[in-house]
Amino acid sequence: MNERVLVADDDPNITDVCRRYLEREGYLVTTAKDGLEALELWRSQSPSLIVLDLMMPHKNGWEVCSEIRQTEDLPIIMLTARGEEQDRLMGLTMGADDYLTKPFSPRELVLRVQAILRRMRYVQVSPATAAEHTIKYEGLTIDVGKRTVEISGQAIDLTVTEFEMLYLLASHPGQVFSRTQMLSKIWDFSYEGDTTTVTVHIRRLREKIEQTPSDPQYIKTVWGIGYKFAGDGI
Repeated sequence: MNERVLVADDDPNITDVCRRYLEREGYLVTTAKDGLEALELWRSQSPSLIVLDLMMPHKNGWEVCSEIRQTEDLPIIMLTARGEEQDRLMGLTMGADDYLTKPFSPRELVLRVQAILRRMRYVQVSPATAAEHTIKYEGLTIDVGKRTVEISGQAIDLTVTEFEMLYLLASHPGQVFSRTQMLSKIWDFSYEGDTTTVTVHIRRLREKIEQTPSDPQYIKTVWGIGYKFAGDGI
């Protein structure tokens, strides 16, 4: 597998348990005890995914996530205290792909890591069929093979989860997806998280691809149900 996971938490018991469970599944694991060390290891070791505690010394998880997001769309799973909804929402708003509340099952963490990394590598498109895996709408181009998105010819940086959301909706134009359906399809396993996760990711996605996020051209809200993609393919 040779995929490296960086686990950053100031509680050595948590980093030790996470390391053992992830290594058992074949991942290379590096641990950090604070935000500064997490950033140093991110720069030096280029992990495939980061498990990031929100409350750490020197630099907290929000600061680390924000700094990483300035240059890379690396998958990030946030660890938050139970019941701290505002922390979860802020983490998702700043670019986290997923979150777990403490105390959590190490096996559930492994499932989350596997699901996100599987989504990153599931599309393997040959040059001969690349055109068939490009979705085009007015002003919007999604290259599924390269996992890139352009708005009016300008490249847009999306996280793994944002790309999956856009691809799901754009590949089924007009179909309405409930938030629960989107959790199930995108997170790729029985997800017990709050559907607010979907709402936050949709808001972030609109801010990146819509000219006027409050009056979206592409991703429409179907009140009381969920979302759909509006538009005719080119």
